[in-house]
Amino acid sequence: MTDFGAFIDEVETLRRRAASDADLVPKISRRLASLNRSARWLPAEARGSVDDGYAQHVLYVSKDGGLSIAALVWKAGQMTPIHNHVAWCVVGVYEGTERETRYRLEPGDGSPYLIQTEMRDNCAGGAGGTLADGCDIHSVANAGGSLAISIHVYGADLHRLGSSINRRFDHLPIRQAALSG
Repeated sequence: MTDFGAFIDEVETLRRRAASDADLVPKISRRLASLNRSARWLPAEARGSVDDGYAQHVLYVSKDGGLSIAALVWKAGQMTPIHNHVAWCVVGVYEGTERETRYRLEPGDGSPYLIQTEMRDNCAGGAGGTLADGCDIHSVANAGGSLAISIHVYGADLHRLGSSINRRFDHLPIRQAALSG
């Protein structure tokens, strides 16, 4: 069995045994980080980029549609819109560096806006996850000058949905957080 095949089997087992998504996400994160650090397993056909936005290569979708794995490939300067997800998500950087910017949605006085809460660079071999809890608003960009590839594990059916994006927020203004002091 390949490293990726063993990863799928382990994630499927974790998914069946998990008490909750909050229990599942960190376990998959640790396993994905280990996979990405231990082997160059991603096939050449899943490493292709496109000029218009980032490329998504679906690698696996479970029979019940409750789990999908995809490789996202980014050329320098490419990024997602600001968005949240339809389900939990685990991301592991396979190659390069990705910059994740997180936001908080504020209702405003009838005009919602975003506040940037965090920005971090994620390097090859790192992994982390988020729950689809309304606090998962973020954007992701290639932070380097060469190709970046990340492996995304979703609790959703990418064959049916086409994407894990639930809602886009890039039309909202972004305000600076108030400084305390």
